[in-house]
Amino acid sequence: MFLRSLRNQRKTVSFRLTVWYSSIFILSSLFLFALSYFLLSSSLSKQDHEAIQLRLEELSALYQTGGGELLEREVTIEKKFEKKIPFFIRLAGRDNKTLFLYIPYQWVEFDIKQLEKMTSNITMTWTHLPTKNNRNVFEVASIRLSNYALLQVGKSTEDREKILRHFREIFTVTMIPLILFGFAGGAFLAFRALRPIRHLINTVRSVGPGRMDARVPIPQTGDELDELATLFNEMLEKIEVLINGMRDSLDNVAHDLRTPMTRLRGAAEFALQSGKNAEVCKEALADCLEESERILKMLNTLMDISEAETGVMKLDREPVHISALIEEVLDMYLYVVEEKDIDINITVADELSVVADRTRVCQALANLMDNAIKYTPSGGQIDLEAHREPNQVVINVKDSGIGIPQEDLPRIWDRLYRGTQSSSQQGLGLGLSLVRAIVRAHKGRVEVLSKTGKGSTLSIYLPVTNQYSL
Repeated sequence: MFLRSLRNQRKTVSFRLTVWYSSIFILSSLFLFALSYFLLSSSLSKQDHEAIQLRLEELSALYQTGGGELLEREVTIEKKFEKKIPFFIRLAGRDNKTLFLYIPYQWVEFDIKQLEKMTSNITMTWTHLPTKNNRNVFEVASIRLSNYALLQVGKSTEDREKILRHFREIFTVTMIPLILFGFAGGAFLAFRALRPIRHLINTVRSVGPGRMDARVPIPQTGDELDELATLFNEMLEKIEVLINGMRDSLDNVAHDLRTPMTRLRGAAEFALQSGKNAEVCKEALADCLEESERILKMLNTLMDISEAETGVMKLDREPVHISALIEEVLDMYLYVVEEKDIDINITVADELSVVADRTRVCQALANLMDNAIKYTPSGGQIDLEAHREPNQVVINVKDSGIGIPQEDLPRIWDRLYRGTQSSSQQGLGLGLSLVRAIVRAHKGRVEVLSKTGKGSTLSIYLPVTNQYSL
């Protein structure tokens, strides 16, 4: 169980971030140590080399002034009073035989014969010589004097190695807490960085049947995770609106289907109870067909709206004259207009046309016309106007009817929604929803302006990309 839990933990983003953070921190610390160690070692080595060269130049100047005796006397005096850090000093003749030798305590283990076996034909050389037990290294600088004598000055690296060894020991001691601090810091940073993700997970888990009000806390940091939380909350809000809309739509569909289904069943039962009366059966079948047609019309309209809103509605685009389209719609409602004594005014710009699906646009315009006639009282007026704007073609349907209350305006385009003033009129509440869906399928938009008791103006905007001149 523990191993399984450990394997699962290794797969988490938090574990990987912790490893990455801690690894970067530890590797950075190692790099800084290596760099510091290199700089310290180089600095100490440079100091030693400069000290050796300076001592070599001083002794060379003494030799040039007073020969080997002066050099030996000066070294003896310094040894006696210990004025300077001890250096290895050797003076050899042209044949590399030792003439004078001073050996500090660090050079006790050194075999002087190693130098006597070496020859040098260059003016200045550096030689690194190990001790017998290889614990220390001696650095020796050599120079040929004017009489071809060889002067050598050296220094042990023991002091330098002590400093470097102490530096390594300090780093070794501090490395364990440094690694622990790296993992702890990595875990803390991973915890802080993934806190918005945990909030997101908890919010998703809390979302369930009947609860869509959960939201992700937004830390207001302005980073990408803040933006993710904001977008996720917006998505939840849209889902909540859609679910509520679907719930309302299903309720409305169930309510609107209940009446025709009840009538359909009643007609069928009445026909069965009538016995062999043909006239009664015929009338009952007619009623059944009428109610079936009503149900079929509702379902087809809902399917058309869904297809248009999801972008799968097939549009057979062709050049369409707006004036001819309006005349075609008026022909469908001519009898109703004459019966209600409604005055129709048409204002259409010359040769105005669009590239669109003629049937669908006619269907949308017919729905607007149907609404205008339905809610305009006898003796009223309806204005149909179409004109061209820089980026769009606009079709307005204005009536002098009862108008739409302000509280209903935001919802008149919703499926199956019927306002407070539309309950007296027959309808499914799908007409304006279909209008908006068709116009949006043409990449257009719809608008409404209305005031209670003073009529309404519903407008269709088709983008200029659909415009076509004949």
